[in-house]
Amino acid sequence: MKNLAEQTLASIVISNHHAAPILEKYQLDFCCKGKKTLKDACIEKGLDHDSLSAELFAIEIPRQDTLPFNEMSLTALINYILLNHHFYVKQTMPTISFYLQKIAAKHGERYPYMVEVKDLFEQIKSEMELHLEKEESILFPRIKEIEASHQHILPDFPAAGYIAGPINMMEAEHEHAGMIMATIQSLTNHYTAPDDACTTFKVCIATLKEFEQDLHKHVHLENYILFPKSLALNLSIKN
Repeated sequence: MKNLAEQTLASIVISNHHAAPILEKYQLDFCCKGKKTLKDACIEKGLDHDSLSAELFAIEIPRQDTLPFNEMSLTALINYILLNHHFYVKQTMPTISFYLQKIAAKHGERYPYMVEVKDLFEQIKSEMELHLEKEESILFPRIKEIEASHQHILPDFPAAGYIAGPINMMEAEHEHAGMIMATIQSLTNHYTAPDDACTTFKVCIATLKEFEQDLHKHVHLENYILFPKSLALNLSIKN
């Protein structure tokens, strides 16, 4: 992890996923804004990039409990995403939605920003349900097909647009989801519950924070590892 200040946020996390919690701590978005260098991201946030670089350098070298995502086959990475991220999203969104509806109904007058949070999360819930369906029924099967055909090049193999089009759409939807969650983070003062908040309120805020953190990791694996490797493999087959 040399010259960290000049590396992109995405490349830092690819090199060592233990860096993700540190970047999260300083609200540095390594998924939707992963192409920014650490230095530029720190300048934008008013952070000392030398201090943050030192903190990142101090991370222990990953042990075997950290999966080598960048070395996985495309199929293995897809299966990991399905089991660890798609499943989490499907299980968690209804729970958060229930909490927010309850909070908006009981505490909406006192905390009107939570009504806006509820509406924003209903939007992301609706969009994410369709997004996951498109990945599972269209994009992921196509990527698996490309990988399976790698050793058996077919003259009529689909053009790069076979996955490039869906990937472009998924990346745009990732960015939009990230923007919505960033707005929710701002409205909730970085996921801080009021001192006198009820248990449901506190649990909801904590779950929203966890949801955004999972979204960042989820998007990172797709945007910066799965999608580029898939496009490169498709291009190599065509050539």
